[in-house]
Amino acid sequence: MRLKVLVDNNTYINHNYFMGEPALSFYIENESDKILFDTGYTDLFIRNAEKMNIDLSQINKIVFSHGHNDHTNGFEFLSNKYDLSKTDVFCLKDCFRPKYESGDYIGAPFSQTEFEKRCNLHISNEPVEISPNLFLLGRIPDYFDFEKRRAIGTLDSHTGPEDLCYEDTAMVYKLPDGIFVITGCSHSGICNIIEHAVKFTGQDKIKGVIGGFHIFEKDTRLAKTIEYFEKRNIRNIYPCHCVSFRAKAEIDKHIPVYDVAVGFELNI
Repeated sequence: MRLKVLVDNNTYINHNYFMGEPALSFYIENESDKILFDTGYTDLFIRNAEKMNIDLSQINKIVFSHGHNDHTNGFEFLSNKYDLSKTDVFCLKDCFRPKYESGDYIGAPFSQTEFEKRCNLHISNEPVEISPNLFLLGRIPDYFDFEKRRAIGTLDSHTGPEDLCYEDTAMVYKLPDGIFVITGCSHSGICNIIEHAVKFTGQDKIKGVIGGFHIFEKDTRLAKTIEYFEKRNIRNIYPCHCVSFRAKAEIDKHIPVYDVAVGFELNI
């Protein structure tokens, strides 16, 4: 499996001059499949892909980690540029439910009905094999008290019920000698996600994890997360998108973290 970062908050200082935005999009090649994991906030992932010589017209599968606009909004630009009617799109129930925060709309660009018009939509809260040995984990259970879900705005309207992001999920790549976890924002809790990946695959060895952890403060949650990483002997950690410098620095005191930015490539 090959993964390349199309969109992240950070960019490298080099000759490529890729652009970044506070969002996330990964391009994944696995055997014959060409997959997008999230689509960022604007058309930036398309422009960066062109500079990387990645032909997004060949994408045959798209996976959404959850319904926030910094992970789904780019789909509008992609669907306006290419015919996605035969493209398989995977997500959990309520991914396209309207979301609001502080008076702003922060949900997906279209309703579920509109998505169904533009692509071949697959919605399931159960694990799904996206590509050989690459799985969407489905609904993430709450395994750890220190990762209690935190509401991010409301659902349906400005005054609707609080949004606990129950549709937040991740992917796991299963290898003969372990697993590799790919996350979007980890609103479900990065440790909950990894633990669920372990239980789902039956593999105890975690070869690595890349993506957003949604950790910003140096607090008990971060300390417990580091303890979990150490207990699980996770040595390859690639935090990006929604992980603060302070959190990365604290993790790095215990386990060296990799510097991830637009253009980063990982071959597993």
